[in-house]
Amino acid sequence: MSVKTHKQMKGLKTQNLRDHMSEAELIFTALAAKTGGRIAKKARLELESKTGKNVVSTGNYLPPAGIRGPKKP
Repeated sequence: MSVKTHKQMKGLKTQNLRDHMSEAELIFTALAAKTGGRIAKKARLELESKTGKNVVSTGNYLPPAGIRGPKKP
């Protein structure tokens, strides 16, 4: 179930969904996240093995604070 659907089911608009979850909902959400994390780790390690490159790097996507990039049109 998507977050949007779950919020609709509970009648929530701007409230935090986790604040309105039962103990069982919180436990199964945590279990799904843990399982997803294991799957992502396995995929990352496999990609790194095949490409010979690390996925995690010291590079940053955004420039350091205070440095502006080119203006957007």
